[in-house]
Order: sequence, then structure tokens, then C-alpha cells
Amino acid sequence: MENQKELSEIIECELICVIVNFGHGSKVIKIAKKVGITGGTIFLGKGTAQSRILKLLDLSDVRKEIVLMGARKEKAFAALEELNKELKLEKPNHGIAFSIPIKNIIGLHNLKNSNIVYKIKENRGVENIMYNVIFVIVDKGKAEDVVDAATKAGATGGTIINARGSGIHETSTLFSMAIEPEKEVVMMLTKATLTEAIVESIKNELKIDEPGNGIMFVQDVNKTYGLYEG
Repeated sequence: MENQKELSEIIECELICVIVNFGHGSKVIKIAKKVGITGGTIFLGKGTAQSRILKLLDLSDVRKEIVLMGARKEKAFAALEELNKELKLEKPNHGIAFSIPIKNIIGLHNLKNSNIVYKIKENRGVENIMYNVIFVIVDKGKAEDVVDAATKAGATGGTIINARGSGIHETSTLFSMAIEPEKEVVMMLTKATLTEAIVESIKNELKIDEPGNGIMFVQDVNKTYGLYEG
């Protein structure tokens, strides 16, 4: 039996995140398929627009759809360009799209080639990172407090996603049955220059560094579309 020589290829992958108004998630996936992305996952959230006019009109909380798609870096960037063009993300309130680097990815079948061994590129060197995405996981009802704390430090709002979670400090029972407490995930895209102050404000206001009060983590962002200031 002959030994088949395997080729090795270093790849870079990205996680695309697109936040659009309710009902537009399927359109996002359809547009991304044009550049070869095979699919994505859509889940529901709530946008928190920090605008006095919107609050006066009781429109500050808007239902959102969050679309996540994994792809090779070149396809991810091509998809972002296409999404920006077709969804007109340069216009206010048309959505936000960004990508973050993935250290590893499993199950993305369009990467497969039987003759190639794929290796995820881990160290990309120092890049000029302009934005970060902050994730904060807290008990249900605390998400607005997270957004308020972030706003005090310069954030312009965020997206709230409902979830469930269970940890060693959050165990409760009902009729001897374990209950998973409801959680809220707050996702905020921020300028890198503001990230440290926002994280510190959330930590101090929510006491995140104390057991059972939540989890917060920060990720660098590569490409961004649809961000507005003022």
C-alpha cells in the first residue's frame, strides 16, 4: 500500500457576527451564501439604543436577530463586504456586522479536502485593533444594569440575549429537581480605547469579580461595519 503524501495548509478562520432587526436574519445567511458560506445560526436578542428620542417614543428596546457564521478569513471578509453593500450598513439602523478571529473550528465541512491537513493559525502578530466586543453573562434582570454601567464609561448600547446557565454558585432546587437559572448575555461592540474603562465600570457596578455575580470577557474585532457615533 502506497503512502499518500499529505499537504499541510495553514488557515485563518473568522466568526462573523451580524446584528439586524427581527426578521432579517435569513436574508443575511442568503447573502453570505453568495460568497460560499454554507450556513449560519440565528438567535434572538434585544437591542438597547441609547437615544433620548427613541426612549421618548418608547422605541429604545428593539427585537434583534443575531447571526453567527464561521468561515475562512478571506470568505468571511468577502461576506462582510457583500453584507455591507446589500444591507446598506453605512446607513443608521440598518444593522451591525463584524468578525472576530477563531482559534479553532470543527464541523465546517466546506474546509475539508482529503489530501490536506488543515492547521489553524494561532499567532497573527500585533495588529492595529480598533474595536473590541465585550460579552457579559449575568442573571436575568441584570442586563440593563450592565448596559447602564457601560454607558457611563462611553459605550453606546448593546444587544441582550436570553440564555440559561448553571454554575457552582447558582444551584437551586424545586421539589428536589435542579433548576438552571435564566441568564442574560450582553454583547457590546466598543472602541478599543474605551474598552478598559467600560470593563472597569461594569466590574465595579455589578461586582462581577465576586462569585456568582457573572462572567465577562473581551475579544478583539477584525472588521466592522455599521457602527455610528453621536
